[in-house]
Amino acid sequence: MAKPDPALLDPARYPFSCTIETRFSDLDVNMHINHVALAGMVEDGRVRFHQKIGYSDLLVNQSSMVANLQVDFLGEGQYPAAIAVHSAVGEVGRTSHRIINLVTQDGRLIALAQTTIVAVGPDGPSPLPDRFRQAIPQWMLRA
Repeated sequence: MAKPDPALLDPARYPFSCTIETRFSDLDVNMHINHVALAGMVEDGRVRFHQKIGYSDLLVNQSSMVANLQVDFLGEGQYPAAIAVHSAVGEVGRTSHRIINLVTQDGRLIALAQTTIVAVGPDGPSPLPDRFRQAIPQWMLRA
């Protein structure tokens, strides 16, 4: 497995962060946060990020769907410590954009997730509106 780009592993590059509490039920038989539970926490962080940026208002008369989700597990998560999900927009294409989520716990790297989200209109994928393109630069991964 290729190692993630080190530039993506710096929480300071992400314009949004939220804290998500872990639960005992998130643990696997090895007493680590289960991969599936962690993917759910990434989803929770992504939804909170979209709420912060007013995502649904930016996609006028469109919905969206996840087209791809890649998670690189970088370390073990523990209970009961909360995790931090750091979020940024990566690339923006014609009909899709990528959300990057860095997951940390007590300053340790836990996971890096990259999600491609496609804008969808009545006939399938549709171009991202200008309103979206104008609002997104402040939420992009920082240099």
